[in-house]
Amino acid sequence: MPKISQKANHMPASPIRKLVPYAEAAKKRGVKIFHLNIGQPDIETPPQLLNAVRNADIKVLEYSHSAGIESYRKKLCSYYQSFNINLGIEDILVTTGGSEAIQVAMMTCFNPGDEIIIPEPFYANYNGFSTAGDVVIKPIRSFIESGFALPPIAEFEKLITPKTRGIMICNPGNPTGYLYSKAELESLKELVLKYDLFLLSDEVYREFCYDGKEYVSVMHLDGLENNTIMMDSISKRYSACGARIGCLISKNREVMSAALKFAQARLSPPTFGQIGAEAAIDTPASYFDAVKKEYVARRDFVIEALNKIPGVFCPKPSGAFYCIARLPIDDADKFCQWILESFQWNNQTVMMAPATGFYSTAGEGKNEVRIAYVLKIEDLKNAMICLEKALEAYADIK
Repeated sequence: MPKISQKANHMPASPIRKLVPYAEAAKKRGVKIFHLNIGQPDIETPPQLLNAVRNADIKVLEYSHSAGIESYRKKLCSYYQSFNINLGIEDILVTTGGSEAIQVAMMTCFNPGDEIIIPEPFYANYNGFSTAGDVVIKPIRSFIESGFALPPIAEFEKLITPKTRGIMICNPGNPTGYLYSKAELESLKELVLKYDLFLLSDEVYREFCYDGKEYVSVMHLDGLENNTIMMDSISKRYSACGARIGCLISKNREVMSAALKFAQARLSPPTFGQIGAEAAIDTPASYFDAVKKEYVARRDFVIEALNKIPGVFCPKPSGAFYCIARLPIDDADKFCQWILESFQWNNQTVMMAPATGFYSTAGEGKNEVRIAYVLKIEDLKNAMICLEKALEAYADIK
């Protein structure tokens, strides 16, 4: 029997989805699962998006342009302008979700064996994208005690080698919810210019910045136009994860020309998704005001509830809808499996993501979990009770 490739063997499984079989088995036993493991909001998708897809007058479902439908890219320019990001359609490549934007960026900017520095914990699939692209991640540790603030620039500089080609951030952050300040981004800018690196930034959560804190994009950094690449997605903005529409953005003409070749190889992004995404740009501000208010309420409840549980510590995030909590456990992978397999409270239990999958450094995150506060408050209340009861029970059996 032929053997699969080494790359396939090294490709990491999703730590967010690997516990699904245990959750499915629990559901078959009649146990209600509170899904705090994945960034799938229960917020309704804007009707502007859904109605545009429903009412599309299409006789032949054709390929779109490989860079995306031109009218959508033009409208995206106006969307980004509202955030003081000035773009032309030539600066935007529409992708099949934010995931493809990250993959294309890595394939465009890095040769096999090149190194990219990423603050950890980071979005788990960066490990998969780097493996697929033969890119080596050099993790730099951020710490829960500081709320996962950007590590000191001196620590970044220690990791730079002749193979270093870029730095990547997520802002606001998944899985930490940390929002980088202008000062932190300016310090990265100086480092990037000093060593002539690419600065990749995953900014899919820009709508979700809290407590009056400012969203600052890498596209706001003057003098860095040829170094910066921004990745984006409509999945979280419009609660439209299944539309699979994202984009890659850069003012670097060489980058965009090369990225288009990868886009041409996959032909085109989904037409219906683009139709919906174009219409969604007309979503009124009131929608986002209500959504942000809801997420703030959920965040405030979850963070307070977590920190009231004996032995639990969780910093308050300023963006996105995730937090990393440190629990009084020895092994997050075992605990997250146990709580699905062997625990229930009032016939309910909680599904979380072990934080080990969000670190590239082996052994880190062993006593941490990522929690996505994407459920209504009533469900979050029951989920937090379940977690507290589970930690009590787990301590008794250890």
